[in-house]
Amino acid sequence: MKTLKMRSTAIAITALMVLLTSACGKAEPTTSGSTTDTKSSASPATAETKKSAEPVKVIWWHSMSGELGKAVDKLVTDFNSSQKDVQVEAVFQGTYDESLNKMKASMDSKSGPSLIQVYEIGSRFMIDSKAITPVQKYVDADKFDLTQLEDNILNYYKFDGKLYSMPFNTSNPILYYNKDMFKAAGLDPEKPPTTFEDVAKASQALSKDGKAGASFAIYGWFLEQFFAGQGAEYLNNGNGRTTAASESMVGSEAGVKTLTWWKQMVDSKTATNLGRKTDDTKKAFLAGQVAMTLDSTASLRGIVSGADGKFQVGTSTLPKPADAKDGGVVVGGASLYILNNKSEAEQKGAWEFIKFLTNPQTQAWWHVNTGYFPITKKAYDEQLVKDNLAKYPQFQTAIDQLHNTKANKATQGAVMGVFPEARQLVETAIEEALTGKKAPKEALDAAAKSITEKIAAYNKTVK
Repeated sequence: MKTLKMRSTAIAITALMVLLTSACGKAEPTTSGSTTDTKSSASPATAETKKSAEPVKVIWWHSMSGELGKAVDKLVTDFNSSQKDVQVEAVFQGTYDESLNKMKASMDSKSGPSLIQVYEIGSRFMIDSKAITPVQKYVDADKFDLTQLEDNILNYYKFDGKLYSMPFNTSNPILYYNKDMFKAAGLDPEKPPTTFEDVAKASQALSKDGKAGASFAIYGWFLEQFFAGQGAEYLNNGNGRTTAASESMVGSEAGVKTLTWWKQMVDSKTATNLGRKTDDTKKAFLAGQVAMTLDSTASLRGIVSGADGKFQVGTSTLPKPADAKDGGVVVGGASLYILNNKSEAEQKGAWEFIKFLTNPQTQAWWHVNTGYFPITKKAYDEQLVKDNLAKYPQFQTAIDQLHNTKANKATQGAVMGVFPEARQLVETAIEEALTGKKAPKEALDAAAKSITEKIAAYNKTVK
């Protein structure tokens, strides 16, 4: 996932759906090199030979900026230089929401990409749009071995046993803590809290001299993860995976228990509310103003480097209630979709690039240079990854958390066509509860009602 500061702005899903559905007709093959040079004296056979020798061009739209964008460009350069049949051109399209809107606008003219990176909460919409060719088609045709990839990452992007997109940048949240502050407070820096109860107790001990024990950004992704940690489903109908979701479960016991725990720490001033931006909680943590925070695994290198020379950073699993069972984490980040309004040659070219991205060496490099999980198991055998883990042992927490997650509908992750809007509504509910405008149950019930209404409106547009 890009950094967690990337927020999902509400997008007009229903309008987007209508446009996409109307635009995504049957794919018509396009012909590369179809222009005719009337001055050419080459024979038809020679012209055909030249034509067939041209590499297939694949346009890849992505949302990786800054250093992540440079890493993406390196992957493309390496792929292009590794063979001559396919040439990929990576084009940055802004945030995930911006890229998705641009894809919608491009469908009529077919000026859009062959391949697009879409955030995980856009999965249901992409499938419903009928604008894609499921990668399962090429998995089956190539007899591509999916067992080489991480099960708990693949599970999110599988629907009815079919893989619609290939995971690309994958992360989940972990607890970061200041080992020096733990030691000063009389807490064992090698035994971080793992439960709601432990976090509350540690926060109390750590809150002194104007410093807070913890600060968690008001981010809907965190509440989704807290549900998964309790083995609780966020939506009805098997988290929207058995059949299409029709009701939000955000006001259920798991949500109320989480928000009540969070609010009690804020009310007792053992945790501070810094708002919705994870950048703000990260800055406060690196400044030594708070002892614990939540952030993405993709932020680990930046956080450890930022604290270098100031304090030691420890990591722990995402906290959950002491009595929680069968829980884990849901993967975040994005995956790659092949668009079906491009020629078969372009689609196959996109698949060849996808296969390149999954090989252990590529995944090892991507992981070490970005902090995202390798999606390929054998990447961990690469010396590059072993050396990186020796330098950043805190990442073992994230690896173990991913591997220890029990596969079920809760940890597979919720899917709905209005997820970006739903996340915004949940963040408003958390904000209302933490600031005392509404009780946790009242705030979450109101959000659930609004989300359920939006799901109903969206479902009417899906055929």
